[in-house]
Amino acid sequence: MNKVRDTLPENVKKFFNRLSSYLDTELYFYGSVNRSDYIHGKSDIDIAIFTDNEESMITKLQHFLHVKRDTFSKVVWKLEGKMLYGYKIKCDNHTDINIKCEIAIYNEEYKEQLLKEMKSYNSVPFFLSIILTILKTFHYIIPVLSDKSYMFCKNYFFDKILLNKKDNVFFVIKSDKYKDNDKDK
Repeated sequence: MNKVRDTLPENVKKFFNRLSSYLDTELYFYGSVNRSDYIHGKSDIDIAIFTDNEESMITKLQHFLHVKRDTFSKVVWKLEGKMLYGYKIKCDNHTDINIKCEIAIYNEEYKEQLLKEMKSYNSVPFFLSIILTILKTFHYIIPVLSDKSYMFCKNYFFDKILLNKKDNVFFVIKSDKYKDNDKDK
């Protein structure tokens, strides 16, 4: 889960190697980048980072990506009745190369539980791989499926059908916490 996909372009691999080196931590890749339905340049690359100091990691990532603090959102996983918190940033326009990624930062104490959950998104049955490829085709290639419809369908197939996780929830909270403190950064 912490290996860069072999089929990614060399400049993308170098970007992630530089990021890992700069942050001095492992990057955990999960989601479509580890499956056959990944579409380079269209699908985002999901990455998790675990640390014992989220604020320090946000600062390092902020400097590496040259972004303001208010570009980070608070995220919450509800897994098996327990709330797990972290931070996430979308890197669509923040890199010097053409790459779409989402980087999430979590406390080290959540690592085992979150990695278990994330691994369940890495390999899917053949039928779901076909469904995801069709959904992505109608969303990215022949854009007739809106972002909202695409996400609804994708989440439905994962959460309700494949994983049958009626109680597990993931959501993003756009935080204004940093806007007042870091306007000039």
